[in-house]
Amino acid sequence: MKNNRFDFTGLKSFFIVWSTQNLSSLGSAMTSFALVIWSYQQQGSALTTALLSVCSYAPYVLLSIFAGSLGDRWDKRRTMVLCDVFAALTTLAVLLLLRTGRLEIWHLYALNALNGLMNTIQYPVSEVVVTLLTPRDQVQRVSGLLSFSGSLVSLLSPVFATAVLTLLELEAVIVFDLATCAIAVLTLAFCVRIPESPAPEKRESLIQAARESMVWLVENRGILDLILFLAAINLIASIYNAALPAMILSRSGGGETVLGVLETVTGLANLAGSLLATLLPEPKSRVRVICNSLLLSMSTENLLLALGRHAGVWYVGAVLGWLCIPIMNANLGALMRLYIPVELQGRVYAARNTLQFFTIPVGYLLGGWLVDEVCEPYMAGLAAESPLVRLLGGGKGSGAALLFLFIAAAGVLVCLIFRRDRRIWSLEEE
Repeated sequence: MKNNRFDFTGLKSFFIVWSTQNLSSLGSAMTSFALVIWSYQQQGSALTTALLSVCSYAPYVLLSIFAGSLGDRWDKRRTMVLCDVFAALTTLAVLLLLRTGRLEIWHLYALNALNGLMNTIQYPVSEVVVTLLTPRDQVQRVSGLLSFSGSLVSLLSPVFATAVLTLLELEAVIVFDLATCAIAVLTLAFCVRIPESPAPEKRESLIQAARESMVWLVENRGILDLILFLAAINLIASIYNAALPAMILSRSGGGETVLGVLETVTGLANLAGSLLATLLPEPKSRVRVICNSLLLSMSTENLLLALGRHAGVWYVGAVLGWLCIPIMNANLGALMRLYIPVELQGRVYAARNTLQFFTIPVGYLLGGWLVDEVCEPYMAGLAAESPLVRLLGGGKGSGAALLFLFIAAAGVLVCLIFRRDRRIWSLEEE
């Protein structure tokens, strides 16, 4: 068994942390899905729901570059426990406001911002923890498992959240979230030992550490250009995320059930891709896999969402758009873990988070604004015999379809531009 693809030697501690943290992620994702539906029902605005994600990502993006050095210095287990406990407290606040009938949209914005602040520290720490718990010969397999767990969460969260919302209420979703968070905290606190990472050679201020991480990225332009590539993709993906609920919940043939099924189909596609990423051998060219996977995703799903008039077409688009993303993520993660020195990973990952994810809140704001203020009014003003109305359909939701048509073209263009970047391809040689 030692030399075949099912060998998981040395991964016991990783499996303990991985399984409990992802159970907690499932609870959090269910709450997020349920609150998106709740907020859209309250306001009927794409921008309103998009701002939930903006508030989560804004502090994360703004402060990540400074938080990485803290993660390198602090005890990894205690840091993750404290961040999980803080997340549980914000979820508890939502539950109390809901039970007293005082929950409002601005409460969710404030609490999401606080959660984003904690994620600023927790995310780079968790990345380093994975590296510390993973033998070098298991890096590719662990990257596949991380994609698998993310896909499983994407698959199960809308199904479970929709079922619980239908049978019970939003409060039950939140209680489940709190229970899974408690399991993760107790496991980290009492059931696993995380090895110490190599300490930085010298103690630096936060600004000095941030500068060092940026200098390292500038000196390693292949990694920097790869991060910028992902930043451009994240801009398009966040516009997609902002527009999707508005279109599916508004169009004829859509609704809450269709949105839940679409999220489930996306999760199934991710799950299948994650299984492939876990079981397939290391590719000859990780860069080629990353570029081709993103090109397939960008050239299919957005186009089918724009042109499709019924749920079946949207489901096919979800499969084509998401099947290869876990394979891309697995190879991207393996490339980063093997290339970046472990003693610098916390701060470099933090700098990466700022550069790669700053486009996400921008994309959410842009997507929500374009749907509400530009695309929907424009489509509503067109005559029924207009070529765009014939192509995309009319009524509420057609503006979001128009936006999907634009981002389909933008996604393909971004992939073709970065595919020609020689610095990214140089990572294969090094």
